[in-house]
Amino acid sequence: MTSQTLLEPVRRFVRNKQLIMIILATVTGAAAAFGAVLFRETVVLIQTATFGASLENSTNVIQNLPGWQVVTVPTIGGLLIGLFVYYFMPGKRGRGVADVMESVALRSGAISLRAGLGAAAVSAASIGVGASVGREGPVVHLGATLSSFVATKLRLSRSQAVTLLGCGVASAVAASFNAPIAGVFFALEVVIGHYALSAFAPIVIAGVIGTIISRVYFGDFPAFIVPDQSLVSFWEFPAFALLGVVCALTAIIFLRSVAVASDIAAKIPIVPYLKTMAGGFCVGVIALAFPEVMGVGYEATDKALNGRYELAILIALLAAKVAATAISVGAGFGGGVFAPSMFMGAMVGGAFGMIATQIFPELSSGHSAYTLVGLGAVSGAVLGAPISTILIVFELTADYALTIAVMVAVVIASVITQQVRGNSFFTWQLERRGINVRGGRETGLMAMTKVENVMSLKYTPVMQELNINGVREKLLTAPHGELFVVDENGALTGTITLEDLADGAFDHSIDDVVNARDVARLHPPVLEAEASLDHALKMMQDTGEEHVAVVENRDSMKLVGFIHEIDVMFVYNRALLEARREERGEL
Repeated sequence: MTSQTLLEPVRRFVRNKQLIMIILATVTGAAAAFGAVLFRETVVLIQTATFGASLENSTNVIQNLPGWQVVTVPTIGGLLIGLFVYYFMPGKRGRGVADVMESVALRSGAISLRAGLGAAAVSAASIGVGASVGREGPVVHLGATLSSFVATKLRLSRSQAVTLLGCGVASAVAASFNAPIAGVFFALEVVIGHYALSAFAPIVIAGVIGTIISRVYFGDFPAFIVPDQSLVSFWEFPAFALLGVVCALTAIIFLRSVAVASDIAAKIPIVPYLKTMAGGFCVGVIALAFPEVMGVGYEATDKALNGRYELAILIALLAAKVAATAISVGAGFGGGVFAPSMFMGAMVGGAFGMIATQIFPELSSGHSAYTLVGLGAVSGAVLGAPISTILIVFELTADYALTIAVMVAVVIASVITQQVRGNSFFTWQLERRGINVRGGRETGLMAMTKVENVMSLKYTPVMQELNINGVREKLLTAPHGELFVVDENGALTGTITLEDLADGAFDHSIDDVVNARDVARLHPPVLEAEASLDHALKMMQDTGEEHVAVVENRDSMKLVGFIHEIDVMFVYNRALLEARREERGEL
């Protein structure tokens, strides 16, 4: 046996794609976890510089500060953050989980390193000066950015790049919550969109790496200290179901509040950085009465879980947090909504639990149990990630019975929110920018492909002055039985089909009287060459047209080709096949 024969199994092992992905998952998982650690420490550093201590576990610091400082820090901080975003951030905006979803659907997982690092700085500064936002979204984006950088440098395929992106996300979530299972499923549920083994194995490895690094640095502590819970009676489940409805209403009000605040900010005729400054001022004013709204709000959530708030305070804090978070997001601060949505859920769950316990004390598991269920239900509905949220609660409690209650409430809240709103916070952010990723990989390919790459050049243009007899002759050989009428500059003025000729199709007495311009359908639907196939398909569905003229642009209206529905559907079906193969791990 030769040395070449002996070495062949080794070569196959080294060339194994799954082995390579596991090695890369280990590397990117570690990078994302260290990124999460650095992000948290940066937030603490900024809060210590601005407020004198970290706000995560000591909101009492705010109460002991003079009122002018409580208002001034987020106001001046908002101005500086707004200036940085306006002058240095690509697109003049921050980044978050929605941008990770967009990169997967539309850009094969590619994320700009500059934009990613800048977004992390903006979010850390936003939380540091007291904006009512969460740290999980920015950490997810940072982990995805670092993974994308590795994938780009190694020139990985789309499937491998997206899987590596999921690795960064899983590690970041696991490091944030000390919840490896939830991190894995958040990456698969929200980012990857499928559970193929080719993606699952590396993402699990990354989630474990993120958890280990987090535990080594911060210790083996969960995000919240949850008191021991036990389900008193299965007769409580109708109450948990009703809590799911209440949580859905809370999620809908919050999502609507963010949309309203964003619309108002967009309409105010001042430069963006002054809007961020104004938003910081408003958050500071709210914090004078309710300092708990500043930052991620973990301490207040922890207090609610341990039953340390009265009913009136819970309701007041819920309203204050909705307002403060909507203003922070709408004004342009960086940060996520995971922690704020958990805060809101804890408040509404705690309030509901107090009322339920007063009505049926012998059947109640205690308002702390309802607090935990509410925490999961609101955050699951807001984020559109019910599986991940359920798993986070399970990893926090390790209580099977209570997790069943969480499942009931989360599912009800998520379904109602989806039916009423039609989107989660992340998909709302994307749709606000005109991006639809709910179709998955195939929608992304349609959005990336331009009409000019698919259009046909075999069209029949005719001059406006061509007589009706010439029109008849041209129609006999025209592709798909349609003529495109142009003027002397080649600009489209109308289209002609046999149906447009009507009675004139066989009336030769009008040959010298009627020309192409007279029988053409004026102002037909047109597509610009730079338009996406996604837009083309929507137009064809809306207008009922099977083929549409393609123009250079709507200003010149110069005819450059036409596109047929068959060509669009061919690309769409090809994208569907690629997506199915990718889910099976064949790409």
